[in-house]
Amino acid sequence: MVALSFLFAINNVLIKLGNEGFHPVFYAALRSVIAFGALAVWMKWRGIRFHVDMWRPGLLLGLAFSAEFFFLFSALDTTSVVRASSLFYSMPIWMAIAAHFLFPGERLTPLRALGFILGFSSVVVTMVGRDAAGAHPGSLTGDIFALLGAASWASIVIISRKSRMGAMPAETQLVWQLAVSAVILSAIAPMMGAPMVRDLTTQATAIVVFQGVGIAAFAFVAWFWMIKRYHAASVAAFSFVTPVLSALLGWLWLGEAVGPATPIALGLLIAGLFLISRKPR
Repeated sequence: MVALSFLFAINNVLIKLGNEGFHPVFYAALRSVIAFGALAVWMKWRGIRFHVDMWRPGLLLGLAFSAEFFFLFSALDTTSVVRASSLFYSMPIWMAIAAHFLFPGERLTPLRALGFILGFSSVVVTMVGRDAAGAHPGSLTGDIFALLGAASWASIVIISRKSRMGAMPAETQLVWQLAVSAVILSAIAPMMGAPMVRDLTTQATAIVVFQGVGIAAFAFVAWFWMIKRYHAASVAAFSFVTPVLSALLGWLWLGEAVGPATPIALGLLIAGLFLISRKPR
């Protein structure tokens, strides 16, 4: 979980840097294509079936996956990594409220309800403190996209657990998401009305390859593998480390502004995630 936290934290920085070379939607499509190829080779080598008969939940997962990264890649094109960190990694907050209604064993206790309130407060603080953080005027759209990306991420977990797909190997779940998103995002990219390639450099090329193999293939498979074996809210709680690391990397690596609202929002988010991830006695 610690290793995944670091990979997901650096992921936002790499998306931000990769957007300099490619249009966000085209970049997301390229990543899915590369990741699908890498995962297909792995599955062939390991003898893991594709399971064509799972096309209904597979299509739903692919649609949710496409939405998640359409919104995240677009968000990081218009807002900072520092800000997106406290918004996108609020996913467990939305997952907790959905689980309350969908999964009987994961109802909100008074402490978990307080955690939800604190986590939601972190979102409000981040949105209200937009100008204090030094973000440019167009960042409100990016903030909203980051939240929509978090909601889409939570929906992937819900679809997986509420369908037969949840019993499938992690590779089978992910390969459907990558296959569907590769098609959908590749189809959408030319419709965005902007050049798909902005500045093709060695750095941009290396980033998209690492994103495809290291993040979208390896890290996502590991995350789904853990979701199958552990309590979903507990696995999702790795995010209490990720937004802090991500914001720190955005500040140190990219030199992004950190306003007074940022540490407050992150503190509220971490406190909320801590309470949500607590198991009942």
